[in-house]
Amino acid sequence: MAAKIYYQKDARPKLLKGQTIGIVGYGSQGHAQALNLRDSGYRVLVSDVEGTYNWRLAKKHGFNPVGAAELADRADYIQMLIPDVIQGKVYQKDLAPCMGPGKVLGFSHGFNIRYGIIKPPKGVDVVMIAPKGPGHLVRSEYQKGGGVPCLLAVERNASGRAKDLALAYAWGIGGTRAGVIQTTFTEETETDLFGEQAVLCGGASELVKAGFQTLVQAGYQPEIAYFECLHELKLIVDLFYRGGISYMRYSVSDTAEYGDYTRGPRIITDATRKEMKKILAEIRNGSFAKEWMAEAGRGSAKLLAKRKAERDIAIEQVGRRLRKMMTWLDPVEPPK
Repeated sequence: MAAKIYYQKDARPKLLKGQTIGIVGYGSQGHAQALNLRDSGYRVLVSDVEGTYNWRLAKKHGFNPVGAAELADRADYIQMLIPDVIQGKVYQKDLAPCMGPGKVLGFSHGFNIRYGIIKPPKGVDVVMIAPKGPGHLVRSEYQKGGGVPCLLAVERNASGRAKDLALAYAWGIGGTRAGVIQTTFTEETETDLFGEQAVLCGGASELVKAGFQTLVQAGYQPEIAYFECLHELKLIVDLFYRGGISYMRYSVSDTAEYGDYTRGPRIITDATRKEMKKILAEIRNGSFAKEWMAEAGRGSAKLLAKRKAERDIAIEQVGRRLRKMMTWLDPVEPPK
């Protein structure tokens, strides 16, 4: 069954006119959504920690940022756009005392609702509008007159018009210009985590490292291995991005296409698929969420140790040298 998709004609922006929309967090998504909403004629209030870069940026953009508690008291529609691991604490401390009938609590990722970390009281609409693109793209496409596709979910429809309010919000950030796909908090959260772990981040980075190590251990130059296993991945992903798998296969050589069909299944085997199902099961039964929240509660020691160790593995050292040769990339390094 095809997904339900909403567009401009389906939105009723007047539902949020005169209401106050509160944006909790002025980071990547926060700044983009706040600016788009304001440019769409909505009344927007933003919150961030006083003195931080994001707080100063909000001031620069013409907002008068307030604390989360004040925002929760003044706003009718509250959109949570801070990291998953701190949403629960901020909600309990600052938002919960102000949450009551008539309020809308919105998210752009379902983690804290799916795993019961945040439990809004009865009478509060709980919705999600999740742009399928980073904040800078949400902003730039809006400014061009377009928009980024969004996901829409309603966890609780206390008011009887939660979906319409969420669509009005999506209209305000430009989402209905591109299309808003209906989903659920469970589907969005579980597929998002799985994609990150098995394919986009975990799967891709481990595949790249394994390919690089295989070539270097066989005696090939690390620089050549870097180009073949990491650098050129962008060329392939860009083809995926524009036209899907078939367009990628159309665009590469016949030799590469034949190798795709005949060798790819030897890399992604039944054992790989079995492990993917295990990862998905951990996401669905909540064990990954429990593990991650416990890790964050301990100060993310394991995460920080892995981050430090992976910064200087061989492929990263080679990459730093080679990227200096490619000035058109505008090479960057993550902060230490």
